Amino acid sequence: MWEEQLTGTHTYDYHYLMKRWSMDQLNIVDTKEQVVKLPVVLEDGSRHIVVLQFSGTIASPTVNVSSANSSKQEAILSWVENWLQWDIDLAEVAAHFVGSDLEQLFYAHAGTPIVKDTELYYCLMKTIIHQQLNLKFAYTLTNRFVEGFGTIEDDIWFYPTPGRIASLEYGDLRKMQFSQRKAEYVIDTSRLIIEGKLDLAQLAALPNEGIAAELTKIRGLGSWSAQNWMLFGLGRADLLPAADIGVQNALKSYENLTEKPAPAVIHERGKRWAPYRSYATMTLWRSIET
Repeated sequence: MWEEQLTGTHTYDYHYLMKRWSMDQLNIVDTKEQVVKLPVVLEDGSRHIVVLQFSGTIASPTVNVSSANSSKQEAILSWVENWLQWDIDLAEVAAHFVGSDLEQLFYAHAGTPIVKDTELYYCLMKTIIHQQLNLKFAYTLTNRFVEGFGTIEDDIWFYPTPGRIASLEYGDLRKMQFSQRKAEYVIDTSRLIIEGKLDLAQLAALPNEGIAAELTKIRGLGSWSAQNWMLFGLGRADLLPAADIGVQNALKSYENLTEKPAPAVIHERGKRWAPYRSYATMTLWRSIET
């Protein structure tokens, strides 16, 4: 077992990261000890359980990183820094909104990070599963998906692989209360990956517009899906899902509006929030979370 401490010189609310990560009951989070345990799959396919223990203040955070395989220490540390987006000073992001219509929101929820999923493939599957479902049932389905087709090591769930899901029949997911179409979208998209017709790593290198254009060619993936994958899979900084009900409800609550603002109105307002519209989105969501 090795361990190394990353010291931040920037604002980062790791308490919120732990809270959001704990929304999925399969994730291991100990808020008392400020520990998160992650299933990490590196580019070479090797799998590792990585433990993050946070300390310090939001303005000066630290995270102790530990794992078992010392030969992969450098790669794991690089993965952790990328996952946390440790190089981004969220105080600088907030400074962008000083004098804007969201200034008080960023003041109230300082240091809100983008909380990414740990795998591009699983993030895409979760995005498909969560489409047009209430959050509670969406997590119920993703948990069934992981427990049914993933693997568990030392109480940590590793997510299903594209090959495992591509081998399924639609009925295998229908038994878990997937709709027929959702079962088709999940399995057919996984088969595209196995067939080499969809390469998520190559896709991730494209600009936002290119990613959206490619993903929306796939049956079952629309603009909302593409934006969510770029946000939670890649951590892109300038995305605004204006059609998202949560964003609309958050703006309605924040500004005491009588009705939710229309997507076109949010999109127009969001032009002033660029190039940090993803952080506006995350902070808006946070403002209405219980």
